[in-house]
Amino acid sequence: MMTTREINRACLFRHTAAEHRHDMAETLATLHADCHFEDRPVGLTLDGREAAQRHYELWWGAFGIVTDEGRLHWAADDLVIGEAVFAGTHTGPFLGIAPTGRSVRFPFTVVVTFRDGLLASEHFTYDLNGLLRQIGQPAFDPVGERII
Repeated sequence: MMTTREINRACLFRHTAAEHRHDMAETLATLHADCHFEDRPVGLTLDGREAAQRHYELWWGAFGIVTDEGRLHWAADDLVIGEAVFAGTHTGPFLGIAPTGRSVRFPFTVVVTFRDGLLASEHFTYDLNGLLRQIGQPAFDPVGERII
């Protein structure tokens, strides 16, 4: 019999493999029905699989994002912190910014929780200003005013 951590680890690897293939159905199948996503830098809070799908559509559509293998830090059987690097090309709209064709590469951290053997939440943190600079856009201060 598998332990809770082994079940969650298997789900996470299934999830990330599906993300790499941009397989929406399989990616969503690894999420708990009541999942919660927070993309803190862009101010998105999303609940449920349909809302999570919008998050994937945003990133996959804008950048065709893929990640490196990164590192996992298991804090508990149902809590993991991941560190990785996003890489892609700005080929679709992102936050109202038209595609620039520029490559992006930036580190991110994600805190993932599990429930019932599925991903229950993902909380993303990354340098939005660094990403904006890579696509030739001005940076923003924390209250959304252009500063550069």
